[in-house]
Amino acid sequence: MVPSKCRPGRGARPAPGAVNNCGLQLVIQTATITDRSKPFEFRINKEQSSFHNRLLQHDLEKNYVGRQDNTSFGSSSSISFPVLQRTAEEKILNCDRLTLERQKLTVCPVIDGEDHLRLLNFQHNFITRIQNISNLQHLVFLDLYDNQIEEISGLSTLRSLRVLLLGKNRIKKISNLENLKNLDVLDLHGNQKDADTLPRLQRLFLSFNNISSFEDILCLADSSSLSDITLDGNPIAQETWYKHTILHHMMQLRQLDMKRITEEERRMASIAARKEEERKRESHRQTLLKEKKRLTICNIARQWEIQQNRVALVASLNEDKDNEPCQINGSAAYVFPEESRSLDTILSSAVQGLSVLESHLVEVEGDTLCLYGAGALECLDRNWSVQTAGMIVTVSFMFIEFDEIVQVLTKLKMKFPNSVHLKFKETNLVTLQQFNALAHMHRIEQLTVDPQGNPVVNFTLWKYYVLFRLNHFNLQKINGIKVTENDIVMAERLFGILAYVASSELPQYRMLSVFGDSRRKQFHYLLEGKGKKSGSGSEESSDNRRNGGESTTRAMLNYITKDLHMEKLEEIKERKTFCQTYVENLVKEAAEINMKNESLQKLWPQMFIELVRDAVIEIRNKNSYMKLCLQRITDQKQ
Repeated sequence: MVPSKCRPGRGARPAPGAVNNCGLQLVIQTATITDRSKPFEFRINKEQSSFHNRLLQHDLEKNYVGRQDNTSFGSSSSISFPVLQRTAEEKILNCDRLTLERQKLTVCPVIDGEDHLRLLNFQHNFITRIQNISNLQHLVFLDLYDNQIEEISGLSTLRSLRVLLLGKNRIKKISNLENLKNLDVLDLHGNQKDADTLPRLQRLFLSFNNISSFEDILCLADSSSLSDITLDGNPIAQETWYKHTILHHMMQLRQLDMKRITEEERRMASIAARKEEERKRESHRQTLLKEKKRLTICNIARQWEIQQNRVALVASLNEDKDNEPCQINGSAAYVFPEESRSLDTILSSAVQGLSVLESHLVEVEGDTLCLYGAGALECLDRNWSVQTAGMIVTVSFMFIEFDEIVQVLTKLKMKFPNSVHLKFKETNLVTLQQFNALAHMHRIEQLTVDPQGNPVVNFTLWKYYVLFRLNHFNLQKINGIKVTENDIVMAERLFGILAYVASSELPQYRMLSVFGDSRRKQFHYLLEGKGKKSGSGSEESSDNRRNGGESTTRAMLNYITKDLHMEKLEEIKERKTFCQTYVENLVKEAAEINMKNESLQKLWPQMFIELVRDAVIEIRNKNSYMKLCLQRITDQKQ
């Protein structure tokens, strides 16, 4: 209830009855109610013996219960409320106060001729609604403790009210107190949550109101008049930050939970509050970063999905071009180029609309480097610190084409030399041949291929092929499952012949181009036939596993990306065109030579006769011929 250990001062007079269920005595200062400049004071003397408490209870029974002839409740047929009437003697004896404690009242009775009342006590009844007291304009103290009131109402006319005790009721919300400008004390302990502010509120009792959040009472921080507040018995009072938060936001308080607040407590509360604010700001910042990350990943995922749909659409359109025209309503219908262009335009515009957000994300979480989106591969060109690069053990790829990953594997092993675990999710791993590209890594101990976006895992033998092709890495786990020696033996049995066929069928010049200088010696050894003996393949595999190197036969199994394959196809096409043009020119030139030779064969007999004739005619006159020859020689010398 109302806390104070002060004894009644000069000019105070005790109330004739108890004002609460603890038997505490109320003392009211004798200052007149019209004197608004002085605060309304009341004190409760807890230094009362049990005998005195019993005496107070006896006085109540004697004055208001036992005297049925003095105070009586009547009823009227025109109203549904009991009517309270006191005798003239009783009014003279207690002219300004009325106690109706423990009368089993369910409603407030109609009080006639008591407009001068200043204190009204309805403790320990069953009243559910405040009513029938609007005529008590001079009421200063109203005690409705321990009733069943659910809503504050019927008090708007009591402008002189300064103390309102509503503890242990069923009130859920404080309302309808706007007109009580002089209210100093409001007791709401033992109710259900919610609080508000009043202009002159000084003491507020909210014990056992199931208040669990500081936001429920944050509005009280704006009250400049509030000096004492009691919040014990609420869940909020059990929190470690409770006292510091209350003191930080309610600097005007002098007492908290009936304990005086010291300056040291205020200082510590201010420090703790600042730390809490910093923690909240950091938490808020982290929340924003997480939300930004979530939105970015969602955007990358949508772009990836649109890209995959575009590829699937183009593939289906290409297939339709190769097929015969389909029949619609008995007529032939073709897929026009304009239709495919319009669909492609729609998909392109959708991607451009999404590009407003981030299209890639690079994140380091502990020892894991997470790369989302193709643009994230550019991070490998950054200048990573030695410490950060050295602690990266796992590299995770998401929403990136595997063919684009292959192009940066060399950079990856150089930038992050300690990376031993690769993760692939939504990377379009569709063929076993693509795993050949991982052989260029420095070291791999674990490999994780998520089924989402990687159809290759639908192949039953994909793990065995990985073990066979990456045998020199001594893989420890695949998709979180430990690799056993039996798995390695099975992989060798299933795919061992594949490497032999690849090495034996490949032309020598192609094999030399595959190997570097360090492998050419091994290759020549293989060509001599020494490596083709029974069991030599497994021995070579064991030696290479022990030495950490890749076997010669397995090195034949390479992977060419789609882009590189297209480039090679273009190169081959150019070479083919050049060769075709060159051969055509040779054939044309040979045909011309042959044609000239045939013509020469036909004309040569006649040409020979004419040559002989001209020679005979020319040397017929020997002297003339000699002069002519000498003249020709002379002309040549000149």
